[in-house]
Amino acid sequence: MQKTTASTLIPAMDQEAPVQPLLKVGALQKAIFNSANFCCIATDTDGVIQIFNVGAERMLGYKAVDVVNRATPADLSDFRELEARATALSQEFEQPITAGFEAMVFKARRSIEDIYELTYACEGGGRLPAIVSVTALRDDYDILIGYLLISTDNTGRKRMEAARDLAQSKLDAILSDQHKALEEKNFELESARAIADKANMAKSEFMSGMSHELRTPLNAVLGFAQLMESATPSPSPAQKLSIEQILKGGWYLLHLINEILDLAMIESGKLAMSQEAMSLSDVLQDCEVLIQPQAQKRGIGMTFPPPDSACYVHADPTRVKQVIINLLSNAIKYNRINGTVVVECLVDIPGRVRVSVRDTGAGLSPAQLEQLYQPFNRLGKENGAEEGTGVGLVVTKQLVELMGGTVGVESVVGVGTTFWIELPSCTAPQRQASGEVAATGAVKEDLATPTPSPLRTLLYVEDNPANLALVEQLIARRKDLKFLMASDANTGLDLARTHQPQVILMDINLPGMSGYDALKILHLDPATAHIPVLALSANAIPRDIQKGLDAGFFRYLTKPIKLDEFADALDGALRHAEQNTGLKAIA
Repeated sequence: MQKTTASTLIPAMDQEAPVQPLLKVGALQKAIFNSANFCCIATDTDGVIQIFNVGAERMLGYKAVDVVNRATPADLSDFRELEARATALSQEFEQPITAGFEAMVFKARRSIEDIYELTYACEGGGRLPAIVSVTALRDDYDILIGYLLISTDNTGRKRMEAARDLAQSKLDAILSDQHKALEEKNFELESARAIADKANMAKSEFMSGMSHELRTPLNAVLGFAQLMESATPSPSPAQKLSIEQILKGGWYLLHLINEILDLAMIESGKLAMSQEAMSLSDVLQDCEVLIQPQAQKRGIGMTFPPPDSACYVHADPTRVKQVIINLLSNAIKYNRINGTVVVECLVDIPGRVRVSVRDTGAGLSPAQLEQLYQPFNRLGKENGAEEGTGVGLVVTKQLVELMGGTVGVESVVGVGTTFWIELPSCTAPQRQASGEVAATGAVKEDLATPTPSPLRTLLYVEDNPANLALVEQLIARRKDLKFLMASDANTGLDLARTHQPQVILMDINLPGMSGYDALKILHLDPATAHIPVLALSANAIPRDIQKGLDAGFFRYLTKPIKLDEFADALDGALRHAEQNTGLKAIA
């Protein structure tokens, strides 16, 4: 009987089974190293090339036989890149690292994963950008036996990066040019704005100075004309007609000065607004009283909303009155004889109140409507009988817009024209508390006039002889006043201390010392601090008036003088002086 052994129990095919995996592994290794898509270079521990695969030959152009055992990967690389890599690694690891193969494998030797970009110097002088992965090779005992460098072609990526960098460079250049152009344009705009601001300031100063210079002689013209008109005995009919023409021309000239000054102030951005909750009904009533004489002369019928109409807007009361008076004046001036003017106040527009002024005049054509708000354009009315400059509507539109409103117009030739303004609506304003400072800067006084003293003194400080003579004649009509005058502030201060006048009337532009400086000295001196001081000046811009009130003037009157306004201000100051005298006596 044959003896059975363990070896006879193992089939022949099982004895060959372990060989198959080994063959497969070897085939895989051979396939990897012979792949034309990967550059595989294996070296010994000194960096001498031991394996140079088919992919390395294809990509770098060298034959394996020419580099194996003869060169290192550093010999096939861009040495400047290796120098840069050595410098970076030396700084990172704080130790000197040699440019060359040591720099290529420094991290891999320390088992640190290392993948970096490298440029190979190819056979024939070409260059190949590559991404290199370096791995340390060790035997079964973990002893270093060499290095494996696997590289892939990075040409496409480099080309894309170069294209991107070029595009970015072009974009940067374009942006730089645009930025430079923008800076130049901004510089030009800033320069232009500075020039415009300077021009506006010069224009504003010119208009302010011109206003002052024109108002000063007008004060004499209109002041003395008013004196003659109200003289006793009354002027003859012929004289009265002449005086009326002087006053008409003078007040119209003042109106033109104010309009042009307003336009200049608006264009220079220096027009001050004092917006508050206000009653449109009250303003319309005031406008009706002011405009009725003009309408009656032409036989124009006027229709206004009922006095109890509840129309409240948030706006500047003075400017609203100016706007409505201008619209009413135009509606009368360019109306037909015995025509009508209808004023309406509509509150059914959300958040707005509309005031419309409708006339029965000749109307405006579409071409005229297009030119309506051009300064100094009178739309063909230059040769007509009506006076004007073509500035009023321009000022009206800009004033309304500055108050947050809008202006509109509708017109039919032969039928008439309707102008309207819309302003922001608001609730009814709260009533002013008693004793509160009024808009003029003076405390509201009791209307009852106390018994006047036998003789009270008014001191007028003014350097213009015509203005001195005018006020002197005005005061001469009052039997209760004594008149003192001074042509400069220093003389005025001496007279104020010596004579203790009840009221001082002060010009602003005085030689040597201004009216403001004189007012400050009067207020600081206990002997004169109680005396009310009224400003009377040709500086009539709203900011000048406000500046005067803020400085402490009891009232600020502008030239030319209006006799009734002057008398009211003077009486108010005298009442104030008497009350202060009474309080001092009680104390």
